[in-house]
Amino acid sequence: MRRTAIMLAGFVVLLTLGATAQEDRSEISLQGTGFFTRDTNGQGISRTASDTGGLMVGYRYHFNRWLSAEGNYGYDRNTQKYFSGFGESRVQANVHTVTADLAVNLPLPTRRVSTYLLAGGGGLIFDPTRNRGGFVPGADNQGRGAFLYGAGADYVFTRHFSLRAEYRGFVYKNPDFGLRALNTDSWTHTAQPSAGIVFRF
Repeated sequence: MRRTAIMLAGFVVLLTLGATAQEDRSEISLQGTGFFTRDTNGQGISRTASDTGGLMVGYRYHFNRWLSAEGNYGYDRNTQKYFSGFGESRVQANVHTVTADLAVNLPLPTRRVSTYLLAGGGGLIFDPTRNRGGFVPGADNQGRGAFLYGAGADYVFTRHFSLRAEYRGFVYKNPDFGLRALNTDSWTHTAQPSAGIVFRF
């Protein structure tokens, strides 16, 4: 009797694991991104940033058919330009974005396309390249906390493979690289459209 109970319990555990595996709750994404930052000004300083592109990799876990949590890392490189009465200063920097968010899946009448809204937060880390023509003496690495929002859609090809189109927006305080001469004391917005592939497992 005891042996039968153990075998039955083992069978139930295997069925549960099998059902969980069939749900394919995890996914990994790889996307090419754009990186477009709004111009701002403050304290007698105007700041612009070059438009650029980059990459983003992410992991998403589906709690159920409606709610997911994800973490993402992105990389871009752009040049911040600061204009004041003293002239122009340029800082070229690698921009690392590290974010976490919740995604809410929206119902659609088609099984091939799934859409979602997302919101969360994280940080943008500005790391000066120190390349000639894009560096100000004393400019240092700087992190900025950011609010994240966005929306996207997946086109499902197979159970494990999809294409993704997404838009993300970041709201954060302008970087000044630790230099008072570059401090606009203002906030900016970066738009990050992207497209890529998703592997679900």
